[in-house]
Amino acid sequence: MIMENEFLETEEKIVKMLKTVYDPEIPVNIYDLGLVYGINVDDERNVVIEMTFTAPSCPMADYILEDVRSKVESIEGVASCTVNLVFEPEWNKDMMTEEAKLELGLL
Repeated sequence: MIMENEFLETEEKIVKMLKTVYDPEIPVNIYDLGLVYGINVDDERNVVIEMTFTAPSCPMADYILEDVRSKVESIEGVASCTVNLVFEPEWNKDMMTEEAKLELGLL
């Protein structure tokens, strides 16, 4: 079983990496946009990320999903990464961080 502090350290690394993934059409990373709904790391260090898009018909979906998967798998100690695309709950602007809202001129 992963020790609690090891799990938190791995999760911090994952969040830091997710903040390097951008939708090419929006100048804010997917984490601050509120597109990441969940990060789960099991005892074998397999990562499952649940995320969504601002719109179900995002033209860059495949690119973004692959970017997330490959970047998370590049983190030392991560065995694998599966990205599950979900549309419940539906994304809305309230899910963005204050920084993202400020960057997009919504504050």
